Amino acid sequence: MTEEKRTIVRVVGVTKVFKMGKVALQALKGVDLEVHAGEYLSIMGPSGSGKSTLFNMIGGLDKPTEGKVFIDEVDISQLDAYELAWLRNRKIGYIFQTFNLIPVMTALENVTLPMTFAGMNNDDARDKGVELLKLVGLGDRFQHKPLELSGGQQQRVAVARSLANDPSIVLADEPTGNLDLSTGEEIIALLQMLSQERGVTIISATHDYKMLNVSDRVVWVRDGLVDRIEKREELDITVGGIGEKLAGTRHEEERA
Repeated sequence: MTEEKRTIVRVVGVTKVFKMGKVALQALKGVDLEVHAGEYLSIMGPSGSGKSTLFNMIGGLDKPTEGKVFIDEVDISQLDAYELAWLRNRKIGYIFQTFNLIPVMTALENVTLPMTFAGMNNDDARDKGVELLKLVGLGDRFQHKPLELSGGQQQRVAVARSLANDPSIVLADEPTGNLDLSTGEEIIALLQMLSQERGVTIISATHDYKMLNVSDRVVWVRDGLVDRIEKREELDITVGGIGEKLAGTRHEEERA
């Protein structure tokens, strides 16, 4: 990424404490992070590291105990429920591991639903929905319901839905977690295309090491803190290539 890239997400001193009965669990311990517009950022770390909590903070799905999260310099932790819903509907697209499609709706209806919430008329929403399904390779499946589609096709519908209102940010939560190797690679390539060709900022919380090869930067989270941030070219600087680097990283996490 170049220094000229503007900052679209800014996380400042974010902590998060979950109360579990009399026990307080500190999931985030003071995280600072800046995300550049148009970059592909992966948030990685072992289970319980705080990466999913950080992901939820960026997406406005949860509020910090302390600290601030800015989207385009708007402090989203200070927004009321209506303002936050407006921002999420128009600025952020979401892709979930479990797809989260509505089973009684067709692929096209699932994709156009966010447009309806945003006030777009039905004809325009339908036209745009068809174009988005074509973009993700499902131009001949728009009348199929989720149970009539494979897992990979359902995730493609979810990708199309995430783009419904032309968001500047797409948040992908383990987007390849329920997919086989080949299909997962297809979804990763699709997300990379959105970043490179459409300028969409992709932020993914993931365990999938295949993400590293397409990410502009990788944020490693450990024990509620950002452990390190690496650029893709830094990840590739190994004698045996990226595979050797990943193997070393896995062994590091297993020892932790």
